[in-house]
Amino acid sequence: SRAGMALSVLVILLLSMLYEAVKMGKATLLRRALLALPRSLSQDPLAEPEEGGAGTGTAQGRWFWYHVGQTLFHVVQVVLGYMVMLAVMSYNAWIFLGAIAGSTLGYFL
Repeated sequence: SRAGMALSVLVILLLSMLYEAVKMGKATLLRRALLALPRSLSQDPLAEPEEGGAGTGTAQGRWFWYHVGQTLFHVVQVVLGYMVMLAVMSYNAWIFLGAIAGSTLGYFL
């Protein structure tokens, strides 16, 4: 029916927008993870344990949790990407246009 098709196109549009939002979230986490890294990893073994012990540990701990977050974002991004791809592979022009419009709107926002 027309209502079912309109709802399908809307769902694919929203999934495509969510895909773009997850992609941006992953990039933001990458930026934060890089900022959480110590300035120079090559100088860490030269520092005495009393000097760099607490600061280095928290920086590495933050980096680890940012990396875990990036991994989760990646899994969600892959799942959403495959779902949109499977919908587009139905070879329905309206579904295809919904995916394109959702990707465009998601990237714009």
